[in-house]
Amino acid sequence: MEIKYIATIIILISLAFFMSCKEGQPPLKAIDSLDIQKFMGDWYVVGVIPNFIEKGATNGLESYRLDENGNVRITYTLQKNGKQKKMNAKGFIQNDKNTIWKVQFFWPVKFPYYVIDLDENYQYTVIGVPNRKYVWIMSRDPNIPQETYASILDRLEQKGYERSKIKKMEHN
Repeated sequence: MEIKYIATIIILISLAFFMSCKEGQPPLKAIDSLDIQKFMGDWYVVGVIPNFIEKGATNGLESYRLDENGNVRITYTLQKNGKQKKMNAKGFIQNDKNTIWKVQFFWPVKFPYYVIDLDENYQYTVIGVPNRKYVWIMSRDPNIPQETYASILDRLEQKGYERSKIKKMEHN
């Protein structure tokens, strides 16, 4: 029963990802480039425009590792209703700058995944999707400084994201 539930959730999320940008919005741009080796590892989800899996969730952690084919193995864990949820995906890097990926939770559907902000020391990053319906603000530490978080929100607003939809994710 749980597999059917998860499959249904993933299908609904996939439909949202494929929707186009809002009218009047310029195309979402990824950052210029990133060092894929430095980008690997654990990232705490500290802010998010939540999909229904993430609404009310806490302790989001996204982990990346490169596999032998140069693809990114992704594990996303979070807690919801007192239970730990774990999702696995595969990221396919789409450009030589390593900033645009297609992420696959199930075959054959791949979702767009843009790295749209990244700290020069790889201490925080922001992942967006072209239609701006979802965003993930992630940090190497679950306690991102408030000034840094506010600055990221300002830049997201300039990129066309609705600030009021971005929610902090609690970590405990």
